[in-house]
Amino acid sequence: MERNDFSVGSVWKHIVALAVPMTVAQLVHMLYNIVDRIYIGHLPGGSALALTGLGLTFPVVTLIMAFTNLFGMGGTPLFSIARGHRDTQRAEKIVGNTFSMLCVCCLFLTVFSYLFLKPVLYLFGASDSSYPYASAYLRIYLLGTPFAMIGTGMNGFINAQGFAGTGMATILIGAAVNIILDPIFIFVFDMGVSGAALATVFSQFLSAAWVVKFLLGKKTLFRLQKTCMRLEGKLLKEIVSLGMAGFVVSASNSAVQVACNATLRDFGGDVYVGVMTILNSVRDVVAMPMQGLTNASQPVLGFNLGAGAYGRIKKGIAFVTVAGVSYMLLAWLMLFLFPEQIMGMFNSDAAVLEKGVPALHLYFFGFFMMAFQFVGQSTFVGLGMSKQSVFFSLFRKIMIVVPLTLILPHMAGFGVNGVFLAEPISNFIGGTASFTTMLVLVGRMIRRNQGIVKGV
Repeated sequence: MERNDFSVGSVWKHIVALAVPMTVAQLVHMLYNIVDRIYIGHLPGGSALALTGLGLTFPVVTLIMAFTNLFGMGGTPLFSIARGHRDTQRAEKIVGNTFSMLCVCCLFLTVFSYLFLKPVLYLFGASDSSYPYASAYLRIYLLGTPFAMIGTGMNGFINAQGFAGTGMATILIGAAVNIILDPIFIFVFDMGVSGAALATVFSQFLSAAWVVKFLLGKKTLFRLQKTCMRLEGKLLKEIVSLGMAGFVVSASNSAVQVACNATLRDFGGDVYVGVMTILNSVRDVVAMPMQGLTNASQPVLGFNLGAGAYGRIKKGIAFVTVAGVSYMLLAWLMLFLFPEQIMGMFNSDAAVLEKGVPALHLYFFGFFMMAFQFVGQSTFVGLGMSKQSVFFSLFRKIMIVVPLTLILPHMAGFGVNGVFLAEPISNFIGGTASFTTMLVLVGRMIRRNQGIVKGV
């Protein structure tokens, strides 16, 4: 029997076995940027403005991640389904084609970003005061684009083979280096935001080197081979089609960040852009266990779809829903009870804390509803239902958050509060719509496939 066969044994144990190391890895990976924000947010003199400048780079970094997801998150579930069918040749071609497209795409993004750096940052909400900080960080950070895309995009293939511990090591190695180098470059060498970016580039290089080394080695079940790197149009179309959901999620996040930063700059000034930088950081950290859980369910659901084990798919969805909603309710309670302490981790400026605590309460209201969005999206992706996943990504972010962000500040005297209210409104509407539709469509798919099997 094939190693790491997700069609036998306990479904929830398979998901947890993948989720724990994957979540730890993702949380540690987030330290790449979170540690940067914490150190920069406590620079002596001008820390609030430096943090604002760092926040202005988020849309660019998120957009790079969007293209990483386009190929990485597109190839991984397709790879899992091929494994379920025991189609080794197709699985290895998916690995090779994904790697080739990540390499091509990272070169294009790096060149484009350097050519249009200044106009893009001002479009994304920079002011004359915050631009120097944003530019200093991004000019160095962009050097690590190839490492970031290859390390993150290809690491999913390690996890999808069941080597979640190795996938976690990918992140741990880079994050440990980043944590060590950050204070040295920022404070000892007095490099400020440039030092934070340089530490991140070094750490991303090590992570990428670890991933490639493993996929070329003897332990992997499916090796990265030169013969499989030649692009195949039909296969690439399938990868992009399935990865479009992950792309849209990140790209729409980038669009939301741009809308928020630009609106906050106009209605509240640079300090509110700094507040939003902290809120985004808190959301990323708090939501990561939920993301780890749903991401871990994808290869398990995909494998069981390929194996025709539909009852196990239902069990997997039920487990992830109950566990995810329970966790998000607890997280919401912690955010409500300890807002000052949580925000104080990122910045100690009195003005930032004064404006940030009320904003946090608004922004995270009903936070548990985001769990339904995560479950719906991840189930669609894991079962190869890319169109539905793309639609609900666009629906929540582009059709709800962005318009509300631009409109609410002008209504009923909301001002900056309108920007922070857009997020909870989108969670309630988007989460309900995504999850309900997922239940209906997955139920229909299972009944249809079971009917075909019985007919045969």
